[in-house]
Amino acid sequence: MAAFQHEREQFEDQLREAGEHLREANDEINRRAKRPLLSAILSGLVLGGVAILGLIFPVVFAVFCVVLVSLAALELATALRDSGRRVPRIPLAILTAAIVVASFWFGAWWHWVAFLLASALLVVWRIVELAAPRLRGSLRTVAADIGAGIFVLGYVAFLASFVSLLIAQPDGPRWVLGFLLIVVLIDTAAYGVGLTLGRHPMAPRVSPGKSWEGFAGGAAVALIAGVLVAWLLLGQPWWFGLILGAVLLATATIGDLAESLIKRDLGVKDMSSWLPGHGGVLDRIDSIIFSGAATYALYLLAH
Repeated sequence: MAAFQHEREQFEDQLREAGEHLREANDEINRRAKRPLLSAILSGLVLGGVAILGLIFPVVFAVFCVVLVSLAALELATALRDSGRRVPRIPLAILTAAIVVASFWFGAWWHWVAFLLASALLVVWRIVELAAPRLRGSLRTVAADIGAGIFVLGYVAFLASFVSLLIAQPDGPRWVLGFLLIVVLIDTAAYGVGLTLGRHPMAPRVSPGKSWEGFAGGAAVALIAGVLVAWLLLGQPWWFGLILGAVLLATATIGDLAESLIKRDLGVKDMSSWLPGHGGVLDRIDSIIFSGAATYALYLLAH
């Protein structure tokens, strides 16, 4: 009996020791990753699963896109309000959804018309607000408020609606799946290589975590993934895959750095904390919205 008790105590000690090692390892990974990595992976898997399901049913994907982009616009509008700009958050989210929906249902012409109409409505909204004394300001202040609102529509809604245009094309779902795969692989490779081998910062003042080593890892994956996606999924020649990979590498990097610059100017680390381990919705789709517009242009050239 005493021997059994001793063995049980040893086993419990080993379990506690193993648990402490796991916690230490997890804390070290999170420290180096600068985020709760397990939560980030789980959130990414959920988003990826919903996106893939939506690609099977384009209407479902359009709804998914509307929700994500509207939340991203709401995040950016909130951050701008916190910085002192008077931008209407709910109207901006609704106008963003309208631009994405119009692009999906009515095509490229209404894509532009919806953006212009939404911008005009935003101007009217801010002018009507001037009727309330507490919402008044100088001409420069009002112009800056209107400019901030139109910036949200252009940066988030207009760019993201190119994905809606693409998904609505006859073979658009395959193109959307292809470019999403490439962008995700670029981000993953750049993040992993930069985390383990990164020594030379790419843009230390804008995004200190990005390194040239990570960019090189993303570039290698972009070209390989581009060739495979073009050949196996899109029915395009291998050289088109090199162009696709290179273009998406550039747009994904620019999109990531652009959002980092916006956050730096606004003085925030993440746009929100809605996605565990990722920050905000815009933090996840910053590279996708730029890449979606570029992929739509390549789709038109290929057809």
